[in-house]
Amino acid sequence: MRKNIVDILDIPFMNVKFNEMVNETVQRIKTTTKTFIVTANPEIVMYAKRNDLYKMSLMVADFIVPDGYGILLGSKILKSPLQERVTGFDLTIKLLELAAENGWSIFLLGGTEETNEKAANNILHKYPGITLAGRHHGFFDDSEEEIIEKVKSSKPDIVLVAMGFPKQEQWISSHLRLFEKGIFIGVGGTIDVLAGTVKRAPLFWRKSNLEWLYRLIKQPSRWKRMLFLPLFVLYVIKSRFKK
Repeated sequence: MRKNIVDILDIPFMNVKFNEMVNETVQRIKTTTKTFIVTANPEIVMYAKRNDLYKMSLMVADFIVPDGYGILLGSKILKSPLQERVTGFDLTIKLLELAAENGWSIFLLGGTEETNEKAANNILHKYPGITLAGRHHGFFDDSEEEIIEKVKSSKPDIVLVAMGFPKQEQWISSHLRLFEKGIFIGVGGTIDVLAGTVKRAPLFWRKSNLEWLYRLIKQPSRWKRMLFLPLFVLYVIKSRFKK
């Protein structure tokens, strides 16, 4: 799959359909192939552009997939259109469904203690058959070694890291070598949806590629984050003409 790459502002995106990514992930779980997946949107790409350390963290990933519609738009501008979005939320939900069917284990790392506990309980209730290898909130600066050992000893099939970017990708890239197996994926705000504290955009908004607008309406404080999209498009246009 690595050969099918679309480069957007020096970030190598997999040009892959959602189901293809799911199938690849399943194979890697079955063969206990340790894997780091990044679901990136324009904000992540722009942050990587100005932060070399974070960009290096992304380069460690086995797969970088397009989470936001802005990434698809950028690929179209570059005349190398990506097939479809592979969102972190959708990928997480599909993996939870498959984990329930196959008895795979998960480790939930991140969020506040309250959010983490609610999300874990909801996962166990909604997806019976899943094994909860362990869980821990995302605030553990003084006990990081203890947490790493907790994840290692539980040997989860899937590790959902919900610390928000850039922290989650940097944490995974920094510690990936310490683990024997597992699918490691940064899921950010997905943990809030799983906990029931935040609702995802209705299907109409998602199919219309307007999920970003729904979030903005629900959380007006996000407006500063939305400024990254026109800036991202501008940089993509400039990179096309440079090439």
